[in-house]
Amino acid sequence: MPTRNADAVWEGDLKSGKGKLKLGSGAYEGAYSFQSRFESGTGTNPEELIAAAHAGCFSMALSHALAQAGHPVKSVRTTAKVHLEQTAGGFSIPRIDLVTEGEVPGIDAATFQKQAAEAKKNCPVSKVLAGAEITLDAKLVGS
Repeated sequence: MPTRNADAVWEGDLKSGKGKLKLGSGAYEGAYSFQSRFESGTGTNPEELIAAAHAGCFSMALSHALAQAGHPVKSVRTTAKVHLEQTAGGFSIPRIDLVTEGEVPGIDAATFQKQAAEAKKNCPVSKVLAGAEITLDAKLVGS
């Protein structure tokens, strides 16, 4: 399986600095800032990108699980709401709310709920957000 990547550059201090994010595929490149992350400024932020990844992964996982169980899917639409909160120890993401709607002909609500719960548990992004090994290779350049 391929390894996916993205790059981020931040210039300046936290409040007045600015940054750029770029997906390795080239599908997205955009700005982010203190304002876009902690206020309502223009640009994206890490939490929004996590939300997009989670919503996309979950929708695919649910569609696949439903199809495997013999329930062809017309569509699955998911919104992921990533909650960034300030705590005594800094900032954290204590919760992600997944809100999904599926158009699946011939399925009952209980079966859909069961499949959705399994998809939440088994989608790779749900799994990594529950905890993953994070490695680091850090180098200081041009001081």
